[in-house]
Amino acid sequence: MIMKYNRKLILEDGQEYYGYAFGDTADSVCEIVFNTSMVGYQEILSDPSYTGQAVVMTYPLIGNYGMAEDDYETITPTIGALIVREYNDVPSNFRSESTLGKVMSTYKIPGIYGIDTRRLTRSIRDHGSQKVLLTDVKTPVEKGLNILAATALAHDSVARVSCQQTLVYPADTKKFHIVAIDCGIKMNIIRSLNARGCKVTCVPWNTPAEVIETLSPDGIFISNGPGDPTDVPQTITAIKKLIGKYPIFGICLGHQIISLAYGAKTYKLKFGHRGGNHPVKNLKTNKIEITSQNHSYAVDADSLLETPLSVTHINLLDQTVEGVVCERDRVFSVQYHPESAPGPQDSTYLFDQFITLIKEGCQHAEKNRS
Repeated sequence: MIMKYNRKLILEDGQEYYGYAFGDTADSVCEIVFNTSMVGYQEILSDPSYTGQAVVMTYPLIGNYGMAEDDYETITPTIGALIVREYNDVPSNFRSESTLGKVMSTYKIPGIYGIDTRRLTRSIRDHGSQKVLLTDVKTPVEKGLNILAATALAHDSVARVSCQQTLVYPADTKKFHIVAIDCGIKMNIIRSLNARGCKVTCVPWNTPAEVIETLSPDGIFISNGPGDPTDVPQTITAIKKLIGKYPIFGICLGHQIISLAYGAKTYKLKFGHRGGNHPVKNLKTNKIEITSQNHSYAVDADSLLETPLSVTHINLLDQTVEGVVCERDRVFSVQYHPESAPGPQDSTYLFDQFITLIKEGCQHAEKNRS
């Protein structure tokens, strides 16, 4: 028996894709993007950077290893929707505690499967990211286009996913204290810092610099997060005041915020970088790192020429800026995710680089006191 389509996608340009529902069945308007990862759909589902986005998975089979409690990147997933070719609702994995569809239903995340994800991905690459409506199969395309035209994409995504109060994540053996500005931080970043002896204090995205200084950090971390970096001027202002006082490390949105704080500019990419297979060249070592990425915006290379920041990494697919440093101020950042989860692991050395800066800062402060 052939099932009848019960859901469809309507894109801003009028394209329609028919499929079947899984997860929640509510209508949803999102920005449509694609991810080229072969594994890690749970980490993608629970990554706060995907807030309000409908993610097309290019790998065809999704759901086959279920969902495990230890693999979430945030407690409450905020992804807009999930779009897959083939959905497996009977996972085979001894760690699995639930199905993907059940988790998506719990958190009101709609999904659609059975569509031609190859065709859809090519369309996004050719025409760029755009708004999409996930709706009932009977919704007329004219009505769907009117809904899309009347619905603006949110600009408060960081405020939605940031912690609302200070949270402390102790290390088993505390060596240093990191204040992390939470713009949508992934749990594996916290785990990576904890594993290196760092107590991590997460503060909300709009915490003033003066409040951060009262916490007596050894270093400042600026997290990943969703949306346009210019939507968080409070964070940019705080970083401007903290530059030069502490070692500072930023990842993804944090990388963009650091660049903006120094006076550089950012711009939106045609379809962004998302997946665990992006080659990045380290300009210092000339080594190629295979990286995990998730972002729609990039730092403008020409604008960096007017700042004290130097480019440290470039993307070999499109030559975009992937890392910057200001050695004078002990500040550096990368556009990609060294903590990855589930992989690759090529760039975990960046956390050690941050720890080295912190050690040097602590030694310098101790020497001044004596």
